[in-house]
Amino acid sequence: MRFQSQLVFMEISENTVVGLTYELKVTNNEEDSIPFSVEVRDEEDPFYFVFGNSGLPEKFERLLENKVAGNTFNFTLSIEEAYGHADEELILTVPKKQFTGEKGFEPEMLEEGNFLPLIDEDGYPMQAKVIKDLGEELLLDFNHPLVGMNLHFDGEVYKVRKATKEETEKGYIEVN
Repeated sequence: MRFQSQLVFMEISENTVVGLTYELKVTNNEEDSIPFSVEVRDEEDPFYFVFGNSGLPEKFERLLENKVAGNTFNFTLSIEEAYGHADEELILTVPKKQFTGEKGFEPEMLEEGNFLPLIDEDGYPMQAKVIKDLGEELLLDFNHPLVGMNLHFDGEVYKVRKATKEETEKGYIEVN
């Protein structure tokens, strides 16, 4: 009598935790735009998220749906499918006095081009890019850092597991 073992791999679907390894390259819409690598996530530091509740671009999740650990992927999200175009209403002036040492900000953090780690009123982490130092105020850009970019992903599904109730409710995971 022969026994055949059948391994069943969990598919990426609603409320699963997904771990990915990948290289992300970006381009803009100019004809001569050459893909520029902006992030590499390897097995030492995979990217984890809760599928269906991640806040990631919808098409990104749709292109990964039903894949299992070990599957590879290679796709591009257009600007419109990714984070869209810059929203001028998300470029604001903020009093510099809000960024004190007591709140964990060092003077060099407020230099033009830097990203400030912030927390919104609901306690979620966010960031803003310092566009210009206006003396008593800073001109900050709250648009997503990849706004206006086509995103080119080349990677592998590293891990898939069922999300806990807490992870599903929060929409993110704290520990892998």
